[in-house]
Amino acid sequence: MVQPLAAEIDRDHRFPQEAIEAATESGLMGVLIPREYGGAGLDALAFAICIEELAQACASTAVIVDVHTSVGTEPILLFGDEEQKRRWLPLLASGRLLGAFALSEPASGSDAASLKTTARRGGDGYVLNGTKVFITNIGHAGLYVVFARTGPDERAAGVSAFLVPADTPGLRVGQIFHKMGLHGSPTGELVLEDARVPAANRLGGEGEGFTIAMRALDSGRIGISGQALGIAQAAVDEARALMRERGHGQGDDFSLADMAARVESARLLAYHAAWLCGRGRRFTCEASMSKLHATDTAMQVALDTLQIAGDDGAAAGSPFERHVRDAKALQIYEGSNQVQRVVIARELLLG
Repeated sequence: MVQPLAAEIDRDHRFPQEAIEAATESGLMGVLIPREYGGAGLDALAFAICIEELAQACASTAVIVDVHTSVGTEPILLFGDEEQKRRWLPLLASGRLLGAFALSEPASGSDAASLKTTARRGGDGYVLNGTKVFITNIGHAGLYVVFARTGPDERAAGVSAFLVPADTPGLRVGQIFHKMGLHGSPTGELVLEDARVPAANRLGGEGEGFTIAMRALDSGRIGISGQALGIAQAAVDEARALMRERGHGQGDDFSLADMAARVESARLLAYHAAWLCGRGRRFTCEASMSKLHATDTAMQVALDTLQIAGDDGAAAGSPFERHVRDAKALQIYEGSNQVQRVVIARELLLG
């Protein structure tokens, strides 16, 4: 259901509804959610493998499921109270709601602590105002995890997290972005204009939002690593099939060997980070290492396999060309790879 649609989804820039419905029927939308809330109750390693397999077939489908499962759902699982868990997790696990994560803003991407969206206390709730950008699953999500400033502190200590349903008055979809890759995954602006949510929709305490966001991004980077592994493995498999079909020289043989070794090393690093996460151990540094190495590997492997494919590989509609376009985004979102180097160095020097 997923792979046969990948080229069409990319060409037509359309949401892969059939693939998401198939993922829902297979229980993939609730991989990390415990059984008591309607999920599969699996761990971070199972999640990484799930996203890797999806990305081998269709990178757009993989990022939709990844964002829904990790940063769109896991904050509720980790930081929600029991009422919030029972209200939202069964809906997310069943696929009746698609989750999304709204942190980035026009003037605060990598520097998330400087976000400007506000949440002003009003009566028994909060009134949210601001614009979020580069939001995955925009327009299709039923629930957004939104980060806004509730306190006077202009940095991390003033940030809180809120669960904002898509049908909240004052919430609307803004500009939809046309990206170079991942054409089936909608990305765009989320606009909040006097959007009122009850206090019961605040996730954690006031001022805890930045901690929630950073923890979500740690495990989210495991999912991004899975996406990268899937794209890279698909590219290697397609290059190998092409070489078997048309013949090959020693130069291409060496390239194939190098690519396969890089992918396997990235896989082991990603699985190790996921293993640490699943056992409740500290994994911030390993997740950043994994995201950095796996996404750089996916980009380089995609370029190398396109080189092996030659003119046919560079033609529009070729899977080799699509892999290059899809892989690039992975080096940018969920914390750019420059940010990953900052995180890794900080962990090594101060951890």
